[in-house]
Amino acid sequence: MAFSRLLPAAPALAASMWPVLPTVLLGTVCLLLMIGLSLVFPDLGTWWTCAGIVGVTVAAAYGSHVRLQRERTLFQVRLVADAAQQVVLSPMPRRFANVEIESLYLAAAAEARIGGDFYEVVDTPFGVRMLIGDVRGKGLPAVGAAAAIVNAFREAAYGEPDMVDVARRMDASSSRYNAAFPPDGSLERFATALLVQVPHEGRRIDILNCGHPPPLLLNRARLRVLESHAPSPLLSLAELIGDHYSVDTFDFTPGDLLLLYTDGVAETRARDGEFFPLAAWMRRQPPTPPGELLTALHRDLLRHSRGRLDDDIAALAVRLREPAPKPYAADSDG
Repeated sequence: MAFSRLLPAAPALAASMWPVLPTVLLGTVCLLLMIGLSLVFPDLGTWWTCAGIVGVTVAAAYGSHVRLQRERTLFQVRLVADAAQQVVLSPMPRRFANVEIESLYLAAAAEARIGGDFYEVVDTPFGVRMLIGDVRGKGLPAVGAAAAIVNAFREAAYGEPDMVDVARRMDASSSRYNAAFPPDGSLERFATALLVQVPHEGRRIDILNCGHPPPLLLNRARLRVLESHAPSPLLSLAELIGDHYSVDTFDFTPGDLLLLYTDGVAETRARDGEFFPLAAWMRRQPPTPPGELLTALHRDLLRHSRGRLDDDIAALAVRLREPAPKPYAADSDG
């Protein structure tokens, strides 16, 4: 009797994992099994149990159908998210001439692939130019604004010799997007951004900082925080506070490690509320390739937060290599 009362539960459990047809087949097997048991044990209340099996099987089949539809919809949404990620975060080479670059991206939402953080690297006639930034907001609402900024950077980086003009074009693109697609609520949509240029001859870097966390430069166990001497306006806010941009120049020698990051890295919290000690962590790192540095950063961020990220995270690690020696030309006179 106890076994017979459990038979209606079988198709209900199957609906959470199986498609419609196997769920119906299992309900049919349970119904036939109950009829067979009634031939041996006539006092089981067979017809009531059979009615229960039929009712549960029909409901389970419908539930399985709805679940499969939702899974297909979620799969399509993830495909769209992957396509959007390719627009905002396109794959990039790991090396541009004598500049090695690696990237890291982590979305705060467990099911998300993309968020408001963005980065891009391009090799231009003026040097290797890098962009990293953060749009206010998370998830898909911030993706369009990030794409507008990144696309403007890709176009301007090749054509504008001055990084100030690149920043102005990015600000204009961000403002146009916000005007066409205004954010929900009364808060303005803006973005922080950091522009970095490594000239082809190396030995220095130029930085234009639009309200973004300053990069960290590790030089033979000596850490420098590359603060700008004058602030530049956040993207889409230049009309309100003025478009006065400033470019700072710092030494950048072969072997130096440069870390560009969004505020989600420095603001990663432990369970007790303590922020991730990024500067102290960076100071402890040995001379290492950029990929290994970001692997260690990823591991330690997850360890510090116990796997729970409250904000999107993006980072670029950059190292300057010694230029390849020019081939020796033998004297024609011997």
